[in-house]
Amino acid sequence: MNRAISPNGRIISLEAGAYTAGIATVGAGIQSLSYGGHSLVLPFDPDKVPHAYAGKTLAPWPNRIGGGKYVFRGRTYEVPVNEASTGTALHGLVVWDEWQVAGESAGSVILTNVLHGQPGYPHQLHLWAEFSLAADSGLTVTIQATNAGRTAAPYGVSSHPYLAAGDKAVDECEVSFTAAQVLMTDDRLLPLELKETAGSEFDFSLPRLLGGMSLDHAFTGLPDDGWQVTLRDPATGAATVLSTPAGREGSVWLQIYSGEELGRRGMAVEPMTCPPDAFNTGTDLIVLEPGDEHRFSYSISAG
Repeated sequence: MNRAISPNGRIISLEAGAYTAGIATVGAGIQSLSYGGHSLVLPFDPDKVPHAYAGKTLAPWPNRIGGGKYVFRGRTYEVPVNEASTGTALHGLVVWDEWQVAGESAGSVILTNVLHGQPGYPHQLHLWAEFSLAADSGLTVTIQATNAGRTAAPYGVSSHPYLAAGDKAVDECEVSFTAAQVLMTDDRLLPLELKETAGSEFDFSLPRLLGGMSLDHAFTGLPDDGWQVTLRDPATGAATVLSTPAGREGSVWLQIYSGEELGRRGMAVEPMTCPPDAFNTGTDLIVLEPGDEHRFSYSISAG
């Protein structure tokens, strides 16, 4: 008799102090994260395909490539378009892959994936993701890519957690983060221009209720010494904080999505190394030469 296969592979349970987490091997995803029974990340059903890329690791590009087509070092490549409404290639190539468990303990797990390449991305990457839970600092995610092939590879990375403040709708939560600029986009969510956030509706430097505001925007001009996004329930004071470090393991872009596809029950907070359509614009695009490595990290904790 064949055993049933879960759409999320194996869910690995982690525990440290008051924190618990579930990590899915398919897509190297955060299935759940809570503190004292209070959800910090909107959980998804381990027996169903997660909607709206919930919790997924996004590589070798985050966000989207316009038309699924790009030019790299004089050659044109095409990758599959997987968002019909915008005609774009969304969120990379590994979100539905089964990652392998390379190490596991009560509070951490290491997952690995080998991207062998395809006609639209003919490069070989070794991907490594560590999820580490600590009683005093919450969940730290570290993602490393090594170019294991023989050609230079364009690269970007992100993660797609939906932050939650318990069971409170995001409309009723306060949001705060510091970003000097917001990227305005066209109807395909592709870049148009950067605008200053100061004094605009996109200024979240002071905590304010999200209300009915719809967001699906990339922000930059983030603090050089690391940055954080806080989602807070003003009724209870409970808060969830996503933070990134300063330096090379940090990220210079941030995507905020108000979660309409999930009923606005969680807010996607995506630290990104590059903006939408970076494979075409070249903005903050990482180029991994053969043997090069890149590391990226962020943390989620109770505030």
